[in-house]
Amino acid sequence: MAKMETLVTFGIYLIFLMGVGVYFYKKTTSSEDYIIGGRGLGSWVTALSAQASDMSGWLLMGLPGAVYLSGMSQIWVIVGLALGTYLNWRFVATKLRVQTEETDTMTIPNFLSKKLGDEKGYIRIFSAMVILFFFTIYSASGLVAAGKLFESILGIDYKVAVLIGGFTIIFYTFMGGYLACCWTDFFQGGIMFFAIIVVPAVAYFHGGGIDGIEMAMQTRNISLRIFNGGGTAEILAMISSIAWGLGYFGQPHILVRFMSVKSIKELVKARRIAMIWVVISLIGAIAVGITGIAVFTSVSELNGDSEKIFIYLIAKLFNPWVGGVLLAAILSAIMSTIDSQLLVSSSTLTEDFYRYIKKDASEKEKIWTGRIGIIVISVVAYALALNPSAKVLSMVAYAWAGFGGVFGPAVLMTLYSKKLHWKSVFTGMIAGTITIILWKHLGYGEYLYEIIPAFIFNGAVIYIAEKSFFGITEKNLVKN
Repeated sequence: MAKMETLVTFGIYLIFLMGVGVYFYKKTTSSEDYIIGGRGLGSWVTALSAQASDMSGWLLMGLPGAVYLSGMSQIWVIVGLALGTYLNWRFVATKLRVQTEETDTMTIPNFLSKKLGDEKGYIRIFSAMVILFFFTIYSASGLVAAGKLFESILGIDYKVAVLIGGFTIIFYTFMGGYLACCWTDFFQGGIMFFAIIVVPAVAYFHGGGIDGIEMAMQTRNISLRIFNGGGTAEILAMISSIAWGLGYFGQPHILVRFMSVKSIKELVKARRIAMIWVVISLIGAIAVGITGIAVFTSVSELNGDSEKIFIYLIAKLFNPWVGGVLLAAILSAIMSTIDSQLLVSSSTLTEDFYRYIKKDASEKEKIWTGRIGIIVISVVAYALALNPSAKVLSMVAYAWAGFGGVFGPAVLMTLYSKKLHWKSVFTGMIAGTITIILWKHLGYGEYLYEIIPAFIFNGAVIYIAEKSFFGITEKNLVKN
């Protein structure tokens, strides 16, 4: 598939990203710089980096691929994501920015532990383990997407393709830390936005407009209707799709953007920018899948992999120079998420483990501990990504549910409760984790997305424990 012009454009882009990492290597002098950029980012960088890190490879591969296969029924996912994005910016961002500065914390585990008075660090350690587990899976999903992209472009073995994609991401994240992640995400968010508008627009006209799309959908027995009257199963699928929005309240790689912004005023501006970007990008992803049905009438034309629809549309509809830029958008979507995940994971190793093992660690030691952590996590994620049949969307869905179901209720209730016992939150987080794993393992996730029972059960356990056990016990101790 690859042409020299595409490879040159693509290569220049990769070199640019690594150059950003080298540039910010010299700017990073403390662990605070490496982890949250010194809390000095503006509205545009905060907004685009937050949303670019949110919308991973699934935005340009997983979601369009699902729409290509099943039609407009997937629109409920973007409803949930758009709503969740707004609620997160509106009700979490400001409070988290203020309270993390008040508690002098730079990670979600440390914030929860310190704010709730968990002096022994049970919440911090448990949260760190959850983050490392689910982010490894999340990062692996990105490497799968990167592997499919490089395999298609370069025509090389999938395992080698994963290695090339992974090396680029690891390099600039390792070198430049949080500032490199945010600024590369800023550029990547712009490229993604451009591509998600241009590709479906060109595909629409190439495929014969609405008539061509309807004809192709009829041939494949796919409906443009968003609800087909399929009874209980379809209702549960719709609820599961909308429930993706619950995940936002517990995503560490998104929440850290709120913590690092320069001021509250910048957050208000960033929210407006982020919402415009998100709504247009999600609609564009749906449009890629729908218009792709008319251009490629059979999945066999995509070598049996619907998640490559965006790649094949670019190869078919654009000249190689433009194609290189548009393919870079897919890599941008992938990299902008993995770099954030790797950084949060390394921050967790540094702030929530190493810092407490060696309390007198120097700033240089903390930075290098984080860098070594990036390599270790990347190696494990690479091993998980070696299966070429792995589906990006399903891996993302599991990790997304993990964070939303475990951290969502904990973050919300901690931010909005003046007095909350740490044992209540800790118990709820354990309940959420067990629910996520069992619900998925027992196969119930095929009927109802596991984030729903986990989120509800987690919140209910925190509330009941606080009202019935730990909260009352604490009050009695104070009185006595």
